[in-house]
Amino acid sequence: MIRAIALMLAALLLGGQRAPVLVPDVSQREIEIIYSFTGAELLLFGAILYPDRTIPDPDEDPTDIVVVVKGPVQSVLMREKRRVAGIWVNAESMRYRSAPSFYAVASSRPIDEIVDERTRAIYELGLDSLQLSPITSGEPETQDGFVRGLVDLRRRTGLFAELPNAVEITDGVLYRARVAIPARVPVGRFTAETFLIRDGRVLAAAVRDIDIRKSGFERFVATAAENHQVLYGLLAVFLSVGFGWGAGAIWRRF
Repeated sequence: MIRAIALMLAALLLGGQRAPVLVPDVSQREIEIIYSFTGAELLLFGAILYPDRTIPDPDEDPTDIVVVVKGPVQSVLMREKRRVAGIWVNAESMRYRSAPSFYAVASSRPIDEIVDERTRAIYELGLDSLQLSPITSGEPETQDGFVRGLVDLRRRTGLFAELPNAVEITDGVLYRARVAIPARVPVGRFTAETFLIRDGRVLAAAVRDIDIRKSGFERFVATAAENHQVLYGLLAVFLSVGFGWGAGAIWRRF
């Protein structure tokens, strides 16, 4: 809702002029995860359609593109570890209601050079502008520390990424960017949102959906674990006992 209102205001600020239109697409609308999945590279590309086919001079009136790829939101519990008497124990904790499971932003220039802090917060452009909705109350300094910890943790695992200068714009019309999808990516409905920005204002936005799902035996296991929890648990116990007994029998023979 906030983004829609912001785009309407941007259109009004253009003084009645027709705004450019984005025509985005992605190289893969569906990504299947199998046992040998080691990650993927997603190509995001598209075109900018200008009214009356008037392309602005990139030197006098530069246009920027920002692409944001987001995974399904999830509840996250962060715990702080402290060393007490030589033992690491859990200390403070912070729970977030809607942290994205995956977040990658690619831009034609560093984001802080494209838009101001307020606009970054409205559209969640950049890792420092994510709206994580904390459930647990705490001091602002404490909350900032947990946010930095969450971002750093997911950044090191490839689930969060910020890619300045990763969007190429050709002749002021065509654009493309590449985003790496790590092997540990969660499944679900992802969105690839593209923003057209000029003079610090968002002129247009468009979204494409991407489905990432398990396939083959992995999908069977995931479906069984979700829909038949009791039978799945019993089968897992029986298999563990069976493999343990079999390994013991083989060891005794040799």
